[in-house]
Amino acid sequence: MSNKRFKPNTPGTRNKRGVDSSLITSSTPRKSLTTNLSKSNGRSSGRITVLHKGGGVKRRFRKIDFKRQPDVSGTVKTIEYDPNRSAYISLIKNNNGSWGYILTPRGISIGDVVQSGDNSEINVGCSLTLKNIPIGSIIHNIELLPGKGAQLVRSAGNGALLMAKSSRHATVKLPSGEVRLILLECAATYGRLANEKHSNIRRGKAGIVRKLGVRPTVRGAAKNRCDHAHGGGEGRAPVGKSEPRTAYGKKANIKTRRRDSKHVVKSRKG
Repeated sequence: MSNKRFKPNTPGTRNKRGVDSSLITSSTPRKSLTTNLSKSNGRSSGRITVLHKGGGVKRRFRKIDFKRQPDVSGTVKTIEYDPNRSAYISLIKNNNGSWGYILTPRGISIGDVVQSGDNSEINVGCSLTLKNIPIGSIIHNIELLPGKGAQLVRSAGNGALLMAKSSRHATVKLPSGEVRLILLECAATYGRLANEKHSNIRRGKAGIVRKLGVRPTVRGAAKNRCDHAHGGGEGRAPVGKSEPRTAYGKKANIKTRRRDSKHVVKSRKG
């Protein structure tokens, strides 16, 4: 898969870079696997509830099967674009008659069979527990708790490395560089996700970003005092507090990630 270039006929296409979408085979999702997507932005009593979000093109949410029913095999029917995520999705018809969406791994094509469960073969797109995946494999869609569903490595082009196993845990190196322990009973999908060139996309103009639902970002110091803790005053002024604050007056630059040091072997910060 390569990047798509555009003729510089307009200022918006001069620096625009896209992704070759030849892998996509369908543009219409299966209706039974979609639902309305409620937005979390807007105004409440005249105040913006979520900053830098609003507008955008209407979209429907695709229900992705992150749990993968055990001992079920399915055939890939279509490969589709999902406006809610960077990875492509594949429509699967299972041998029990049900339909579902999975994230599209690299190298999969229409008509391929994907399996799930501990009796599955080691093929691209097959879902197994970590104890049944060979060491040195590239995996994605990794669970943190058995049966909860995949939570790690779900964005386009990503893959984690299964480094080692012990009696209870597997050592996995994530795309961020973090090395952590994950229970062997947790499931993962074999292979790397497709659409690896997604990170090279260049929108070309602000209008495309607005269609994605992103509103302009304004510095806090440029706002009024009633709108931001850094605002107000005549001309440029320092923050005026012991440390930076958010628009809601809370301390900024604070780590919000929950401490889980007992499972982290090596931090992503090095």
